[in-house]
Amino acid sequence: MAKYQAWLGLILALTLAAIFVITQLPTRLGLDLRGGSQLTLQVQPTATITTVGEREMAAVQKVVEGRVNGLGVSESVVQQLGNNQLLIQLPGVSDPEEAERILGGTAQLEFRSQKPGTEGQLPIEQQLLQAHVAELAALQVNLRKNTTLDAETQGKIDKLKADIKASENAIGALFEPSQLTGDQLTDALAAPGGGTQWVVKITFNKQGGERFAELTRSLAGTGRGLGIFLDNRLLSAPRVDVQYAETGIAGGNAEISGNFTAQSARDLEVQLRGGALPLPVKVVENRTVGPTLGRDSIQSSLYAGIGGLILVLLFMAIYYRLPGMVADIALVIYALLTWAAFNLLGVTLTLPGIAGFILSIGMAVDANVLIFERTREELRAGKTLYRSVESGFYRAFASILDSNVTTLIACAALFWLGAGLVKGFALTLGLGVVISMFTALTCSRTFLFVVLGMPQLRKPAWFCPGLSTPVLRSKP
Repeated sequence: MAKYQAWLGLILALTLAAIFVITQLPTRLGLDLRGGSQLTLQVQPTATITTVGEREMAAVQKVVEGRVNGLGVSESVVQQLGNNQLLIQLPGVSDPEEAERILGGTAQLEFRSQKPGTEGQLPIEQQLLQAHVAELAALQVNLRKNTTLDAETQGKIDKLKADIKASENAIGALFEPSQLTGDQLTDALAAPGGGTQWVVKITFNKQGGERFAELTRSLAGTGRGLGIFLDNRLLSAPRVDVQYAETGIAGGNAEISGNFTAQSARDLEVQLRGGALPLPVKVVENRTVGPTLGRDSIQSSLYAGIGGLILVLLFMAIYYRLPGMVADIALVIYALLTWAAFNLLGVTLTLPGIAGFILSIGMAVDANVLIFERTREELRAGKTLYRSVESGFYRAFASILDSNVTTLIACAALFWLGAGLVKGFALTLGLGVVISMFTALTCSRTFLFVVLGMPQLRKPAWFCPGLSTPVLRSKP
């Protein structure tokens, strides 16, 4: 009994922790529940780049993500769809034409020289920009917790967006345009630079190499930076060493060094390649979901989920009597643990995701049904109540494991090969299956053996209706 008391303590702690997570972390709702815009972009090949591969798609995706961040959209989603498409979800965006205009253009990568006399002003403008971006991010985090957007909050968001745009323009005004652009950059690659430092190696074509040499010669040893701009947004402003004051960095090859980690070097590499690719994108779908439809969907889904849960609870209590009531308690714990896991892992809940959650409720009961039916078989065979329950769990384990593993395999295939809403369904169903195994084999087992420790509840008829007296068998 001491062992089951320890399990009871663990289950109680997990339940309280789940309630705390649910109350403290808001549930992330998808586009179909919150309302907003969804765009599908198709990357178009060109005469110079006839095949769009994984490397090209990663670069274009990075550029699009930067543009989405510039929109200031909270909880946006940018993911690859198939071999040459990107799916962009923008919750709360009510002007899809504006989003299409911003996201649909070809990336513009430029190399600019910093103007003389602006060495002290650039870090100040960069600090202001970082402060505005951080303030907007904090406001969006609070907005996700409160899930309400009043006129005052919207005004703050609009003002911060305007301030960010003004800061970006102010930084751009500190640099002079040049004729060196992304179409002359042939490659960018992150590589180790010695020790723990990383560098980004860039390569230009012949014309770009000549212009790059001129540009770096004019900046070498001056303390001014070489501004690398993507869509008028400063990515980096490295300085040129004085040793290149006479010839510049010739040959069309250069290294951008600094306090780069492997990840930050990789990010800059992808951004540079994205700006260097002359790949246009075409908007093939632009869909808008109104917030009213989202609220109706949430309400209908909640009714369906609560109604299904109540029907399952009633069926288990009526048909399986005392074990059914124990399973009902485990099922409520399962629902709390699953909901908390969604919030803790940042799962974005969509309508298919809610469907997967509701389906996993039925599958959570399925394990208990197998256990209880096995227990009844053992009771009818004349075993004691304790041995019957123990044997029911033992004999049903293989069937429960097989059914759940096959379901998890299907979920893994849907998540790996699917996209968008299909992934949401696979993730919620798979997570629900894993937690249902825990509650069926741990919570239900613990509760049943605790019940068996109470003499007033140790009645075989409450476990198997119609069985009044145990069958006694003589030993051979």
